[in-house]
Amino acid sequence: MRRLCAAVLLAAGLMAGAAAQTPASLLQVGPGRDIQTLADAARRARDGDTVEVDAGTYRGAAAVAVWQRDRLTLRAVGGRVRLLADGAAAEGKAIWVVRGGQVQVQGFDFEGTRVAARNGAGIRFEAGRLTVRDCRFVDNEMGLLTSNDPRAELTVQNSEFARNQRPDGHNHQLYAGSIGRLTVTDSHLHHGTTGHLLKSRAAVSHISRNRLVDGPEGSASYELEFPNGGVAVVLDNLIRQSPRTQNPIMISYGAEGYRWPANTLVLAGNTLVDDLPQAGTWLRVFPGDVTLKILDNRLVGGSSPVLLPTAPLAPLTPLTPLTPSAPPTPPAR
Repeated sequence: MRRLCAAVLLAAGLMAGAAAQTPASLLQVGPGRDIQTLADAARRARDGDTVEVDAGTYRGAAAVAVWQRDRLTLRAVGGRVRLLADGAAAEGKAIWVVRGGQVQVQGFDFEGTRVAARNGAGIRFEAGRLTVRDCRFVDNEMGLLTSNDPRAELTVQNSEFARNQRPDGHNHQLYAGSIGRLTVTDSHLHHGTTGHLLKSRAAVSHISRNRLVDGPEGSASYELEFPNGGVAVVLDNLIRQSPRTQNPIMISYGAEGYRWPANTLVLAGNTLVDDLPQAGTWLRVFPGDVTLKILDNRLVGGSSPVLLPTAPLAPLTPLTPLTPSAPPTPPAR
């Protein structure tokens, strides 16, 4: 009897181990395939799966999905995949809601989200670690919007955010809440309306090699804002303010109070261009226990260099003089 029980337990263990080692699946989505909607793909997906979506336009219910699995790869194949909300929204929030573990997204265009709360996003990122590559967020109420989960991490690479606008105007092209880390590289943010091109409340923000260029028709407020401070590293970006801006300050740090234990702003190697006919301000830093490191930036236009608070900053790294230069030629996307 004991031998029989042991054999049964061993068999059960082997079956459990085999189930745990089930290989990841490839799910293919398209009009002529077994899976024709993104929602169906999200329901069928399991941890570790790859979802490939055939190039084309997916509208309404065929486009929206909630992704909750870990180690997912979601990618377009054969060209761009256009996800057009067309009145639909996952959970009344976005075209896609992501709250899995590690999720990678590549090659999608998110367009046209409108929701009752007026903050319909291309992607609403709520939990886990999300990487977005080569995606476009256009004509939504919010481009990409995150939760306030301090464990969440968002990485955006080689993507575009433009003309995202909610009815009351308080929109942002990319808005990271109080998450653990935001990284944005090699991306283009432009044509804002009233809101900011990029707003981050993250504990750590790395913003590098981007074009935050509102364009002559844009009317964004800040080009870049860190309302709650944190560690913000801003390197090698082209940041250009529109003559139609809603706020003459280009970069703002600490406007809503410092909530993170470490508050350091590094601003280095950037080109800042002010197209205002009247002088604006490159940078506004609000009172608090803040470390500033500002060096080797190029300034074009008539803005005043830095607007510091009347209260002292401690500790304060001496500011390196900023040297004007000729207007740069924006790199081709």
